[in-house]
Amino acid sequence: MNTNTGETPALTRSAFKPRLCLRLLQICGVLLSLVRLSAAEDLTRREWTVNGIVREALIHFPPTARSQKTPVLFAFHGHGGSMQNAARTFAYHTRWPEAIVVYPQGLNTPGKLTDPEGKKAGWQSQSGDQGDRDLKFFDAMLESIELNNAVDTNRIYATGHSNGGGFTYLLWAMRGERFAALAPCAAAALKMDAKLQPKPVLHLAGEKDPLVRFAWQQQTIAAVRKLNQCGEGEPWGTFCTRYPSKIGAPVVTYIHPGGHMFPPEAPAVIVRFFKEQVKP
Repeated sequence: MNTNTGETPALTRSAFKPRLCLRLLQICGVLLSLVRLSAAEDLTRREWTVNGIVREALIHFPPTARSQKTPVLFAFHGHGGSMQNAARTFAYHTRWPEAIVVYPQGLNTPGKLTDPEGKKAGWQSQSGDQGDRDLKFFDAMLESIELNNAVDTNRIYATGHSNGGGFTYLLWAMRGERFAALAPCAAAALKMDAKLQPKPVLHLAGEKDPLVRFAWQQQTIAAVRKLNQCGEGEPWGTFCTRYPSKIGAPVVTYIHPGGHMFPPEAPAVIVRFFKEQVKP
């Protein structure tokens, strides 16, 4: 029987569709990589000398940063991370290009949960640690950014993951007057509660976090809700609950079912929250 009809057999056509989809996904992946590369090229490396030590950060400056009041967002990497990885993973500057976005680089720091010898980069966890080198670094960064740009002092924000989230809580405790809102991720503040002043906050946590136990984070969230005089929660998007505040300091929780991770959807949620918060 002659089967040469000039038509593509049905089986071949069926097999072709998954291949086409795979090829399209590969093309999309390449395009996304190019977008991330372009975004990375948009960052400027800056240095500061703090107590004789050279510190550095990658910064996104919008074209209008010198002429128009501009918000500032600090994003701190976790223990063992880097400013380059933070810029790629968080990419806040691609989601909020109108803001000055700062990705600072930590120094080798002993970790309480991992790396007790301090072979990896991180941030001080308590006031007085390492001579407050990271608090002083933050002060130097913000001072120079304010000096050379039209910073909106009512819209300064900080966020960080893991050890960077712990440092975000420390900034709230020790430099809270500078911020409009904060967003610590996978962190706890069990020893800082007494130093915190009411402030809008988004706390991101994983229910299966093996490092910063979810119970510790729940305890922190409960303390912050009490501090901010929050009422009952209401849905605020996927995984999120918003707790309105009687004193204008809402708490948003982002509780996901994973572990000690930073969900890819988190940056957009954090930017949305920050945009809603302006210091009175």
